[in-house]
Amino acid sequence: MSQSPLKPEELKPEELKPEELTVPVPGGDLAVLRWPAEEPGAPTVVAVHGITANGLAWYEVARRLAGRVTLIAPDLRGRGASRSVAGPYGLARHADDVAALITALGVGPVVLVGHSMGAWVTALAAVRHPGLVRRVLLVDGAVTFPLPEAVQEEDALAAVLGPALARLSMTFPDRDAYREFWRKHPAFAGAWSEGIDAYTQRDLVGSAPELRSSCVLEAVRTDGAQVLLDQEAATAVHRLPCPAELLWAERGLLDEPQGLYDHGRIGLARLDPERVPASPVPDTNHYSILWGGAGADRIVRSLLADAPAAG
Repeated sequence: MSQSPLKPEELKPEELKPEELTVPVPGGDLAVLRWPAEEPGAPTVVAVHGITANGLAWYEVARRLAGRVTLIAPDLRGRGASRSVAGPYGLARHADDVAALITALGVGPVVLVGHSMGAWVTALAAVRHPGLVRRVLLVDGAVTFPLPEAVQEEDALAAVLGPALARLSMTFPDRDAYREFWRKHPAFAGAWSEGIDAYTQRDLVGSAPELRSSCVLEAVRTDGAQVLLDQEAATAVHRLPCPAELLWAERGLLDEPQGLYDHGRIGLARLDPERVPASPVPDTNHYSILWGGAGADRIVRSLLADAPAAG
């Protein structure tokens, strides 16, 4: 009889450290993090991070999965340890990179989950490579709304990515300074953890006293514009060839009361509730939906929905 997986609180920090792999893609080698399952034959989940994030964004989800699946999380090109993977960038390029990863590791068809921009990438990957994806989970992303006529693209991009773009132009004298920068972020107020620390530290490149974010500005600008304007990306959520679910945070990127979505906006998007059921995760913001207990637990429940129970 197989053993039950360890509970999250029983895992030691060293047991949460993922394996580091690389996968060849056009333009370089994509860095990939892998948390292996405890049991042979366990399902595989591929997790896609947001626009200025990296693969360690899934640390808390990995902790709560506790070895019940193999979790694979790439650093998308232009971010983290994939910073040197050359462009062109764009959501379709990332979707094809995810497909290349699944194919190279021989793990498909997989459950594919994406957060924020990664949700658009996830939907596109499922549409462009249906044989590699059996189910998708979209977390606070993938649903696009047309820009109001009076709003210019650059203004909308600045409104959505303003704080993130500002961070990309900043330098930090040491790692503690970057740590304190993130500790003050409204979305993480009072919720710092070892996982958040590892995630934010993975983003740093360069040498003191001029450390900076690993994110390539051109990649962020290109991908951000496509989140707002690309028609293939905008329609992907309506063309999914597999079972899907959308979870959305009640609050926004800076913990403001209005999140990216609400019941009204989801209604306007005209999602088919049979094909893409959508529901809020109470008391979460755009970040804590990944890092907080309620958010990470809700994601884990969805990811394990059709996984075989431990014997």
